[in-house]
Amino acid sequence: MRQASVTRSTAETKITVEINLDGTGVYDNKTGVGFFDHMLDQLSRHSLIDMTIRAEGDYHIDDHHTVEDVGISLGQALTQALGDKKGIRRYATCHLPMDDAQVRASLDLSARPFLIWNLEMPTQKIGTFDTELVREFFQGFATHGGITLHVDQIHGFNSHHIAEATFKAVARALREAVEVDPRKADAIPSTKGAL
Repeated sequence: MRQASVTRSTAETKITVEINLDGTGVYDNKTGVGFFDHMLDQLSRHSLIDMTIRAEGDYHIDDHHTVEDVGISLGQALTQALGDKKGIRRYATCHLPMDDAQVRASLDLSARPFLIWNLEMPTQKIGTFDTELVREFFQGFATHGGITLHVDQIHGFNSHHIAEATFKAVARALREAVEVDPRKADAIPSTKGAL
């Protein structure tokens, strides 16, 4: 069973994450940050990874610690659920259009975390949400999920569309990368024999 549960508790946040890599995209996410919940729902729905996320944070300061720590916890859960990564496809890319926005996400579940971020938000806020937190989430997710992740904005002038296209592009790439390859279901996808 490729499932995981992670709890993270600090002086700034309390996070619980439960995922099932072989789900259908069922989600129940409540972080206290409305726009972020909407993005996490997109991540679950389009990756087909079932997700239940609960978060409490120091909102009186801002949403930064909550968003970052959810990224960290989700990355840790992904690592736990993937185990030795036997049989996965490992690599994937998605070019995703959403109205004016088009975002390309390419990833490698390599255990070598690295984030390349070529994305510019035209505004500092989407409602009350700080747009710079989109990158903070993916930095934590990539680092703790052991993901080489490249995100490139091809087009876009609406911050909401750019952010949503990013979450959906990563989701679609993640869906493919975590899938078991029926031609190599019994092998680690590396000539090293380990990831």
